[in-house]
Amino acid sequence: MKLVMGLVATIAALVLSLLIASAHSSYDRRESEVQELGVHIVQLDQVLAHYGPEADDSRAQLRRIVEAQLLRFWPKDVGDPAAMLAPPDRGLGDKLYDKVAGLAPKSDAQRSAQDRALQLVTTMRDTRRLLYEQAGGALSWPFFVVLVFWLVALFVGFGLLAPRNATVVTAFTVGALTVAGAIFLILEMNRPYSGLMQISSAPIRNALAEIGR
Repeated sequence: MKLVMGLVATIAALVLSLLIASAHSSYDRRESEVQELGVHIVQLDQVLAHYGPEADDSRAQLRRIVEAQLLRFWPKDVGDPAAMLAPPDRGLGDKLYDKVAGLAPKSDAQRSAQDRALQLVTTMRDTRRLLYEQAGGALSWPFFVVLVFWLVALFVGFGLLAPRNATVVTAFTVGALTVAGAIFLILEMNRPYSGLMQISSAPIRNALAEIGR
């Protein structure tokens, strides 16, 4: 019995550590993508500003897109995540691309700015789509359920073998809280746009504040 419990404990510890590492890596990657999107927004606005007054409509369209993304990924009504789960509005991005592509450059500087703006619009559109695809989380629920079953079986087995006294109860309580904390971290990092550990919207909000300056 002790040998089997030791085997289960070893496997459960390895799987739990791998899940934590995977969830943390995925969380960091999404946070990096949000920061990168904020940088691209500021860059696109600056490029359009350098193009000239002809690009003012494109800058206004960019502001509308950023405002829509803020409401979608960080909705004010936290209890209603439907906006985050809805597919991104391709119409807004297509309108921005069409506006930038429709500019008529009159100099090499404007032509270079238009090419750079189109490149940034395409990159931002790809990043927005990637953020949407990753919004649902990357946790394998069957795998997670099996892990929880292993942990429950492990504590039941320890309870059958251990004597009943205050020290054992305290040790079990500490162990259960430790495992629960690890599971809590996995679940929180699996939903990066809500919960207690949600990714900050500061990069996008700061970029929105820079548009039009």
